[in-house]
Amino acid sequence: MSPSSKKKQDTVKKFRIHDKDTGSPEVQIALLSERVKELTEHLKKEKKDFHSRRGLEIMVSRRKKLLNYLRRKDLKRFEKIKKELKLRVQ
Repeated sequence: MSPSSKKKQDTVKKFRIHDKDTGSPEVQIALLSERVKELTEHLKKEKKDFHSRRGLEIMVSRRKKLLNYLRRKDLKRFEKIKKELKLRVQ
């Protein structure tokens, strides 16, 4: 098992709602947030990697859409995930 898949499993375990949950908005937002952090660190070193920058923008957009969905459906869950991941969302 690679370190990144172990990290992914830990994230899923931390944010899941029930035992077999892998696709709830909370899990998806948490996984996207980890990938965004990793890609941001990569882009700090590789300033001219525009293809990865585009991928980062797509991931951030997808995370924002999921956060907006969660805010509409369940405000308590939205506030909880926002606080745990330390996201700056209005």
